[in-house]
Amino acid sequence: MIPSTLIVDLSRAQFAFTALFHFLFVPLTLGLTWLLVVMEAAYLITGNETYKDMVRFWGKLLAINFAIGVLSGITLEFEFGLNWAYFSRLIGGSFGPILAIEGITAFMLEATMFGLFFFSWDKLSRKLHFVVTMLMAAGATLSIVNILAANSWMQHPIASVFDYHSMSINLKSLADLYINMLAQVRIGHVAFAGYLTGSMFVMGISAFYILKGRDVAFAKRSFAAAAGFAMVSVLVVGFYGDQNGLQVAKYEPEKMAAIEAQWTTQQAPAAWYMIAFPNQAQEKNYFTLKIPYMLSLIATHSLTGTVEGEKELQKTFAKRVRNGLLGYEALIRLRKGDKSAATIAEFNKHRQYIGFALLLKHFRKDINNATATDIKKAAKFAIPDVFIAFWSFRIMLAMWGLMLLLTFFGFVYCLRRTLDKHRLFLRLMVFGIPLPFIAVEFGWILAENGRQPWSVHNLLPTFYGVSSISLSTIVTSLVLFVIFYAFLISIEMFLMFKYARLGPSAIHTGKYHFEKLGHAEDKA
Repeated sequence: MIPSTLIVDLSRAQFAFTALFHFLFVPLTLGLTWLLVVMEAAYLITGNETYKDMVRFWGKLLAINFAIGVLSGITLEFEFGLNWAYFSRLIGGSFGPILAIEGITAFMLEATMFGLFFFSWDKLSRKLHFVVTMLMAAGATLSIVNILAANSWMQHPIASVFDYHSMSINLKSLADLYINMLAQVRIGHVAFAGYLTGSMFVMGISAFYILKGRDVAFAKRSFAAAAGFAMVSVLVVGFYGDQNGLQVAKYEPEKMAAIEAQWTTQQAPAAWYMIAFPNQAQEKNYFTLKIPYMLSLIATHSLTGTVEGEKELQKTFAKRVRNGLLGYEALIRLRKGDKSAATIAEFNKHRQYIGFALLLKHFRKDINNATATDIKKAAKFAIPDVFIAFWSFRIMLAMWGLMLLLTFFGFVYCLRRTLDKHRLFLRLMVFGIPLPFIAVEFGWILAENGRQPWSVHNLLPTFYGVSSISLSTIVTSLVLFVIFYAFLISIEMFLMFKYARLGPSAIHTGKYHFEKLGHAEDKA
């Protein structure tokens, strides 16, 4: 039985809420771990104790973020069983191995090295402790690799086949999930977005110390280390973002059309809508501001390419729905015991389109009697929300542009050793701390909303993967998750603000502002 629309919407809302909340912590953890590697390498090379203090202080903020991130991520695993039982059953053979690898390798490595990082300063040599820090950062990166390999499979399910015996999607090659070009590009994009997030975080807090005239030498070194890291990261993020767009255009054309609000296919060279207000019901845009030729350049890197419009894609999807019905009918016969060569051949010919036939179940139960109107509705249903995709991309792009400017000027001022003379810039850096978080959140919204109405692109409709649960169950769990996460974010903000304000005085070396202030007050 297909769950009600309300159950599906609430299940999606719950998973979106928990995933977006958890993803606030992941990129910062990823970025800070590698910044600590850079800082500790400087300590190892120079022997300057300030670099060691930098590692210990920023590591303290990392610890807070890591702990809250782990707690916020645990609930996601429970949601697979609670809200997405059929999804878990159908794709367990493909999705499960990667999650198992992530837990056994990446998380265990990161968690183990995390403990050693904090409690082995006086027990390991400087070189061995540096190795621990590197392994901790590698563990954080491996988590991204595994999770994004799994998520990229949901966007583009390669090396998999639907088996009518087990009624599940079976994986033919685990290696193909990792070497999938879409996975590699998205891993690079998200990884460097994390590095940029960590860098902006360190630069913003360091700018605050410089503005306050506290621990300025410490702050300048921290800022310089982060600025160099950020300059590389912001450029690489842009490169991988562009490559990701090319992959989306190739494998998820309806998402690309939604991102660019293309209802009809423009002739090349196509204009890019810088601003538009798409109307899904009317399939048209209002209040547009377009730049000639730019869409062809952005989407295809040429003046001869274009982006296929949603209306044209709907015609393609309608054919897939019809072919999917043939595959679905053959599947029913197979399940009833008809193993004739003709039935098996019919199933194998059309099995890749069965997911499109299942879209019809959103409109009627007996899909074998679907009308032309039903097929048209299913084809239109296969188009994601254009307004959300369009503006999510542009918000993410705008945040990246602002970070590029801030990073560039910060890098230049560090090279010129004039950072403390640009107080307006330092204030902008403090206010710039949220920019990467906004960018990654809207990037995640774009990726996941752009895949709708699919849980697994072209194979499993989202509404088909939801558990058969009561409305009271989903509402109760959603309310409890909101309360739990509100508690977590309160703890996170309290601890982060507390130790960020203390600065390096929090590591209790006796060398920094509040410790010196305390000594001066004691003497007075």
